[in-house]
Amino acid sequence: MVGIAKDARYLTHDLDQPGRPFFFVPEAQAEYTQTNLGSLFLHDVVIRTRPGANLSIAAVRQAVASVDPGMPLISIRTLREQVDSQFTQQRLIARLTSFFGVLSLVLASIGLYGVTAHNAGRRASEIGVRMALGANRGDVVRLVVRGAFGLILVGLLIGLPLTFAAGRFLSTQLYGMNPYNPVVILEAVVALGLSALGASFVPAFRASLISPLDALRAE
Repeated sequence: MVGIAKDARYLTHDLDQPGRPFFFVPEAQAEYTQTNLGSLFLHDVVIRTRPGANLSIAAVRQAVASVDPGMPLISIRTLREQVDSQFTQQRLIARLTSFFGVLSLVLASIGLYGVTAHNAGRRASEIGVRMALGANRGDVVRLVVRGAFGLILVGLLIGLPLTFAAGRFLSTQLYGMNPYNPVVILEAVVALGLSALGASFVPAFRASLISPLDALRAE
């Protein structure tokens, strides 16, 4: 044994799994086996630069040619480009998940708008009586919005425990991430609250425009 290297990743698959033990052998001792094909030739050359240094591809090719003009260079990529190429499928799944999440939020907002508008229409006579007794438009808006946020509160009381329960099953798909990240959960709650506010404000504002006289006549 010559020495021990630092922990690093040398395989481009199973990136969601912990690193496995590796051992290195000299080039002359490499055996032609199905499990050791990667040791039969010089596979990679790693170039380490200072942060912010500008190293062109032409300079790399010139440096390699000065050592061995016959050495072929298949590709030259940065570490970021290599990592990005290994997570193409995961990135696509993340974008699709985000798209469906936004779509679900839009559909929920439309549904909340419909429910709020329906409830405000059913309470038209009540709103007319309240306004006849001295309630202003701000009071009516707060009344309708408060009912919409009651539905959101019930949804959060049901959804948050389900979120923590689902996090246990999704933890294997979130390598290196905390499925119970409080910042992400807080952002989701705030986004849901803002969408609920936007969806309920329009029917609440329309309800505040109800004429007390017309509401009492309809009753």
